[in-house]
Amino acid sequence: MPAVATIAGLPRLLSGLSLGETIELDRHLDVYGPLPTARELDAKAILTLAERSGLRGRGGAAFPTATKLRAVSAARGQAIVVANGCESEPISAKDALLLRELPHLVLDGAEIAARAVGADEAIVAFETPNSSARASLESALSERRAARLDSTRFSLFAAEERFLSGQETALVSQINGGPPRPSFVPPRPTDRGVARRPTLIQNVETLANLALIARYGAAWYRELGTAAETGSRLVTLAGAVEDPGVYEIECGTPLHALLAAAGGISGEIAGVLVGGYFGSWLPAARAGDLELSNEALARHGAALGCGAIVALPASSCPVAETVRVAIYLATETANQCGPCVHGTAAIARTLHGIAEGKAPGTAFVDLERWTAELPGRGACHHPNGLANFVSTALRTFAPQFDDHARRGPCDACAAEPVLHFPTSSATFA
Repeated sequence: MPAVATIAGLPRLLSGLSLGETIELDRHLDVYGPLPTARELDAKAILTLAERSGLRGRGGAAFPTATKLRAVSAARGQAIVVANGCESEPISAKDALLLRELPHLVLDGAEIAARAVGADEAIVAFETPNSSARASLESALSERRAARLDSTRFSLFAAEERFLSGQETALVSQINGGPPRPSFVPPRPTDRGVARRPTLIQNVETLANLALIARYGAAWYRELGTAAETGSRLVTLAGAVEDPGVYEIECGTPLHALLAAAGGISGEIAGVLVGGYFGSWLPAARAGDLELSNEALARHGAALGCGAIVALPASSCPVAETVRVAIYLATETANQCGPCVHGTAAIARTLHGIAEGKAPGTAFVDLERWTAELPGRGACHHPNGLANFVSTALRTFAPQFDDHARRGPCDACAAEPVLHFPTSSATFA
């Protein structure tokens, strides 16, 4: 995957990348330098640094990292840290890149986080098919043990390849021996999570940033980004661009600058998906005006989420792409809450009917009502994400959906899919 800086001062996280190879410990220390010792940087100092840096979670929710660290630190009982590398969004590749090529940076971040919350154990979680992540992490941990680098006991956990695997409570359930099923809160994992202990769950990119903040300080970190969203972040760029892949950008970078760094758009586009399969479709005409920060994107009804961005080629059918993902998301629910058991399936079936030109006359009214009613219900945000993905598609591609409702499939429906998902996913009935 390419990692191209769009401004001076980058890359930060990706400065150690080298020809697609896993960075060994010696090279890692040469590039990033050693972590401060516990005497140089104790728990209180880490919490202060995290707060002053303005670091927010990079898994999708953008929750303030310092707030979560303080919650676990204040909870009763021996804490545990989970580095969440379960990259549930099928089109996102940033976490896999970090685990595969920069495992020491993730492990550094987990070590610092454990120190901050008083944890003696850290678990690095990834999805089972990601064998390259396992191999890189095993090698990195072997190097660190030989160097006596960590005070934290590390272990690895291979989660199921499911869309919900990376959801916090679903991941806790799996580590505790259960299915990838979200649970209702409270209690939150920060109070009672893995083995009923206070549990800090942080995305691996968040932890990698924390490792840099521990080395270079909060003021250094805030040199990039905006006042509300500091530092850099990783984004996965796909679709109609010359050089798709993972890029490190400054928070707030204009989308047109990212596209330019990727060699530009490779032809006309129909629209842009921002934030992955829980994200928002936006018209192609807005692409040049977008800034990649949640504050700026909110004005367009969007959020950066997991950092996945897709420029949909004009040669693709947005209706077919939307329907395929809606069906995928409907089959990936935990089947435990009404909104998912009934709502997501109804939305997927109705969309499929529109795409085939066989939907009832009430289809669009039904979809508008369902996508408005679904969010905020159930144990997790799965129905919220599906509702947002579908409602923004219906708005952005209204003429195409209307045409399909009247005439059925178009010639572009047979084009190679741009939005993909695991081939092992269940089929929709």
